[in-house]
Amino acid sequence: MKYKVNKEKCIGCGSCASICPFGAIKIGADGKAEIDKSKCNNCGKCKEVCPVGAIEEEEEDGNQNA
Repeated sequence: MKYKVNKEKCIGCGSCASICPFGAIKIGADGKAEIDKSKCNNCGKCKEVCPVGAIEEEEEDGNQNA
């Protein structure tokens, strides 16, 4: 499963960036988390620690998983 950031939910706390063992997440210029998909190995740790549920699963084709 791949992950994406829901920018409307993200509060920019940095919890996801801190927990990512691959350095795949940073807080962007907009103050929201961004996932570098070339570094992400889809471990899901970011989703587990996000206090507002802004890390969401997406299908391989890019659609959100229902």
